[in-house]
Amino acid sequence: MTFTLLARFPKTGQVGIGIATYSITVGLYCNGLRGNTGATMTQAFVNQGNNPLALRLLARGYTPEHVLAELKANDPNHEFRQIAVIDRLGRLVAYSGPKNRAWAGHVAGDGYVAMGNVLAGKQVVDAMAKAYEGAASLSFERRLLAAIEAGRDAGGQVGVDGHLTERSAAVMVYGDYDHAELDLRVDLHDKAIEELRRAFEEYEPYRTYYRERSKNPKDAMPQYAFVQTLAQKQEAAQ
Repeated sequence: MTFTLLARFPKTGQVGIGIATYSITVGLYCNGLRGNTGATMTQAFVNQGNNPLALRLLARGYTPEHVLAELKANDPNHEFRQIAVIDRLGRLVAYSGPKNRAWAGHVAGDGYVAMGNVLAGKQVVDAMAKAYEGAASLSFERRLLAAIEAGRDAGGQVGVDGHLTERSAAVMVYGDYDHAELDLRVDLHDKAIEELRRAFEEYEPYRTYYRERSKNPKDAMPQYAFVQTLAQKQEAAQ
């Protein structure tokens, strides 16, 4: 009962994921991103060993099709999984096993896959794809957020009693480094996507400050002073 957009951003080579689900702590399972290697995600009935294995294979230069074949061969329960694999060049493959709970499926575009299971219908992944493509003028992170917000607005997940709220969500981006460029997650909240957006907008002004603080610690502005400066800018803008 999850909907996801996994992508490679062609302008920068970054890879990232936007994901939301009724389940809790979904960020724990998003360990399939590596700069200069690729991106992968296994969801639905999760197999946590898939992402590390897929990344090892991608790092060795195997194609996404070969990686998917290896994952399926290594997993007797692969028909219960949804899997997407994108390599460092943006080539991709996706699989929605026949034993996923309905509605389950995916759509693929230029360097991205939108996929989900236990959804209101195909309109959810279609809306995610449309939102991601339609936000081409925005940053990669904002495009990922826009995609999962569109999935929510298109009906999101459903259970026997109707709509299931998103209780956890995450947005993550990797680029040229071994560490994440962005790793924001909401592990448990009644409106996880809204809370993720709030956390992103709160954190966004800090990103340049933290980078400069790391590069030039001797002359770094104290954080309380930065917070005061930020508050003054926000007051002036109102």
